[in-house]
Amino acid sequence: MHKRFLALVLALCLTLALAACGGGDASTASSGAAASGEEGGDLLAQIQGKGEITVAMEGTWAPWTFHDEDDNLVGYDVEVAQKIAEKLGVEVNFIEGEWDGLLAGIDSGRYDIMVNGVSVDEERREKYDFSAPYAANRTAVIVKSDNEDIQSMDDLEGKTTANTITSTYAKIAEAHGAEVTAVDDLNQTFELLLAGRIDATLNDEVAYYDYMKSHPDAQIKIAVLSDDAVQVAIPMRKGEETKSLREAIDKALGELAQEGVLSELSEKYFGVDISKVE
Repeated sequence: MHKRFLALVLALCLTLALAACGGGDASTASSGAAASGEEGGDLLAQIQGKGEITVAMEGTWAPWTFHDEDDNLVGYDVEVAQKIAEKLGVEVNFIEGEWDGLLAGIDSGRYDIMVNGVSVDEERREKYDFSAPYAANRTAVIVKSDNEDIQSMDDLEGKTTANTITSTYAKIAEAHGAEVTAVDDLNQTFELLLAGRIDATLNDEVAYYDYMKSHPDAQIKIAVLSDDAVQVAIPMRKGEETKSLREAIDKALGELAQEGVLSELSEKYFGVDISKVE
């Protein structure tokens, strides 16, 4: 009798031990799945988890992103990015680079977002998800002061221009028959123009006005100004993982617009309010 009872006790203990081991495996698997889910979770969760958002910009395109006399990174987009980061509850890590490499950095995941006066067009919409627009800008065809040959966009046919090669302005120039020389930044563009090595350059009108503030004697002018303004927004990688980040940025931009912050920053850097987007 005692032997049978002992056997039952041993069998029960063995069953409980096996169940405990199985439970441990399930718990471990569950924990592993949770960790895996966290690692592969959406981009906003990753950003808030590490407490930092990585923002790409040129740092050479005044008044959007540039360095002041003390070599501090400043500009409209610098402050917009900082305000967005505050709304998200994280710090901002700026990484500067040449335009043509910035979008590639978005593709590779090196940067979370790009805040650099990026114009929205259909080709970019196919490749990137964009925030709500936070500025609007007109395109200017800029020439030397004595140039009377270019009076319209159609006059770009057969002319030479210069821009960063993947910029919207390069695409517009090429669409009107111009031959585009690749440059790294806006300063190089104006150097080529003033040296007579190109006929014109296309850029946003506020960049021209800002350049003339710093170079009032520069012998250049706006020959053509587009009727329609292009929308400026923040690109990020396409995919479900960016959805919550895009929604959070849209919410932040909406609040900044409602609070009047975007208007104040626009007046500060451009002298006009370009934050009102139709």
